[in-house]
Amino acid sequence: MVEWSIAAFRGADSVRSIVVAAPPGHVHDLAGADLGVVAGGATRAHSVANALEAVGTELVAIHDAARPLLTAELVEALVADLVAHPEAAGTIAAAPIADTVKRAAQPSRGSFRTHSVRKGPRDVVAGTLDRSGLWAAQTPQLFRTAALREALAVDEATRDAATDEASLVEAAGGPVLLHPTPSANFKVTTPLDLRLAELLLADSEARTERGRG
Repeated sequence: MVEWSIAAFRGADSVRSIVVAAPPGHVHDLAGADLGVVAGGATRAHSVANALEAVGTELVAIHDAARPLLTAELVEALVADLVAHPEAAGTIAAAPIADTVKRAAQPSRGSFRTHSVRKGPRDVVAGTLDRSGLWAAQTPQLFRTAALREALAVDEATRDAATDEASLVEAAGGPVLLHPTPSANFKVTTPLDLRLAELLLADSEARTERGRG
């Protein structure tokens, strides 16, 4: 999946260099003539901070290799979006939440009984959230490099608790834009997700080959 993501970035004209934060012990597995590789850290934020040390461009994109269906077109769209809004510190790929969102809570002892074969306490609905205005954050997340460096310069506990870079930039006061993404930009978390990603990538490659023919 790392190679699929790298290929997408290589296809984007605006990309000048690529840096991969690799798991310890695998740095040399990915090293290439046009690819920078650094050792990742114990947390996401630590890995990003390590990779950021090798970045010398004005803008930087952070991407999870777990989203292998990234396209060069999406990268270029994010760059164009941020360049067009000089007041923004970043812009992130995201999708409006379409499902109804429930907030869960544990029931009090003895207040909820079930004949389900599943053992243990069951979550119950504590409320329904208004989904209007709610977006699911994805990657790539594109930032002005100086803004991201400033956002990462917080205490280690705060930095490592962040689930994405945008939340750190937001906390530092930087405006972050939302860029709608296609449904294919999903995250691979299960074997079924991986199989679907393989099928979609194979279909994309087949269409590209037919276009060349």
